[in-house]
Amino acid sequence: MTDQSAHPRRKPDAELPKPDIVLDPQRVALVVTDPQNDFLSPQGVTWGVVGESVTENNTVEHLDQLFTAAHDQDMPVFISPHYYYKHDHGWKFEGALEALMHQINMFDRVGPLNLRGFEGSGADWLERFKPHIEHENTTVVSPHKVFGPESNDLVLQLRKRGVDQVILAGMSANLCTEAHMRELIEQGFEVIVVSDATAAAKLPNYDGYEAAFLNFRFIANGVWTTDTTVRRINELAGVVAAA
Repeated sequence: MTDQSAHPRRKPDAELPKPDIVLDPQRVALVVTDPQNDFLSPQGVTWGVVGESVTENNTVEHLDQLFTAAHDQDMPVFISPHYYYKHDHGWKFEGALEALMHQINMFDRVGPLNLRGFEGSGADWLERFKPHIEHENTTVVSPHKVFGPESNDLVLQLRKRGVDQVILAGMSANLCTEAHMRELIEQGFEVIVVSDATAAAKLPNYDGYEAAFLNFRFIANGVWTTDTTVRRINELAGVVAAA
């Protein structure tokens, strides 16, 4: 199922199949990529290029709604964060965005076992999300290092919890979120992307969100709005009660 209104600019939907997806409360989890200050705070180092898209999609509010709905239904939540430590700055080759992230000290931390300077930093969670992330039903997995979850333990943690349906949201649409979608699909997960709970950089002649939305539509099992996703999550209460 794909919402006609899933893209904020409401372009005509592609003539592609729209598979129906039935969420299973025993098998589904919410996965959020990079809910961190450097992406989502006006003080973050990328706000100058992502802020317009974050504002246009109402990304912060929509992520808050997803967290709330998931916790209300006891749905497991997984956070896949992005951190760079001192040793990561010794890489000998990088892609364009990797090089940029290192140049602007995006997601920097002192070290994996050192939280000095972490509170309120660009690598820290957006303050609004902390009650959701510091929650007993939220698992923060190890950091991914480029864009996808191949370098962290997200897939292992999902498998160990019996999860094979993923509701995917977070930052950034055409980078970490899309990379997570692709890898999870390849790993055999059913993936629904929440199209207005993400955002991306906008540059002259480059719109990361436009690029990501196209690929979400071609690849994901479903592309839903936050409203649709919250409604479908809340409907799980009836499924559990009837079981």
